[in-house]
Amino acid sequence: MTNMMKAMVLHRPNSIESRPLSLEEVAIPRIGKDEILLKVLTCGVCHTDLHTVEGDLKLPKLPVIPGHQIVGTVIEVGEDVKTRKIGQRVGVTWLHSSCGKCEYCRNHLENLCDEIEFTGLHSDGGYAEYTVAKADYAFAIPESFADVEAAPLLCAGIIGYRSLKLSQIRPGQSLGLYGFGASAHIAIQVAKYWDCEVYVFTRSEKHKEHALQLGAKWVGQAQDDPPKKLDSAIIFAPAGWIVPYALNALKKGGTLAINAIHMTPIPQMNYETIYYEKTIRSVANLTRQDAEEFLNIAAEVPVRTDFEVFPLDAANDALLKLKRSLINGAAVLKISEEAS
Repeated sequence: MTNMMKAMVLHRPNSIESRPLSLEEVAIPRIGKDEILLKVLTCGVCHTDLHTVEGDLKLPKLPVIPGHQIVGTVIEVGEDVKTRKIGQRVGVTWLHSSCGKCEYCRNHLENLCDEIEFTGLHSDGGYAEYTVAKADYAFAIPESFADVEAAPLLCAGIIGYRSLKLSQIRPGQSLGLYGFGASAHIAIQVAKYWDCEVYVFTRSEKHKEHALQLGAKWVGQAQDDPPKKLDSAIIFAPAGWIVPYALNALKKGGTLAINAIHMTPIPQMNYETIYYEKTIRSVANLTRQDAEEFLNIAAEVPVRTDFEVFPLDAANDALLKLKRSLINGAAVLKISEEAS
């Protein structure tokens, strides 16, 4: 194996229209004692990657290789690694590492860790032929999923699952989904598996059609009133103006979960909008427990991901289509010819 690889590298954040990612030959990274080296098969394309590339997030390192929905084959293991072996297919998520010592980690909230690090932000990610991951933060992927199918599960799926949990939705209840992209198209399948009625709010006519195909009871836009009040709702779109509409759509005592790492300002609201013991909460990152639970549930449902495949050198194009809401489901980079 050569010591060089191809990767899409960000040197300076800029609007995706300017195509800020450049295809380069860079050195294959070396692993530490607790790490594994992966040959990347596929990597999902996420809105968080778009926020990274466009500079909406604080960037702790530059240059950086984005990508955090990684499906890869283990080709090297560190000397302290006991949990992974060469030849194993694993998935890598947004959560690169946590300290394991702070009060959040001790209380099963490693997603809020004071020293948390993220894949494709603090460490180089999966828009590359090879990448390094912490062995204890890589997950076995159910064999029933092909490589291109599995990639969207590793962020869109897991964070959508955490959003469902934090929305406090219960089997048989009514759920609203605001925005219908990669995460929502997986969340609706889990919600339907739980016998929930799902109401989808989106501007895109294609996304409305997609939601109906996946079992939505009703589709409309964020400004529309659903046919009935909702027990819970999740906002996937990074648009703060949606929040009052979503709160108004809730029943008394309902919960709104906001799944966005970056969001436009939330407008001033009358107190009545959140009165009657309604709850609003953000969804921050994910835990390893979320990943393990969701991957098991995804195989049970079984979740079927809809995706559009791009080659590695078309990462800018994938992100631009994502920004313009032109992807039905998820975008996936197919990086290795060996990927299924």
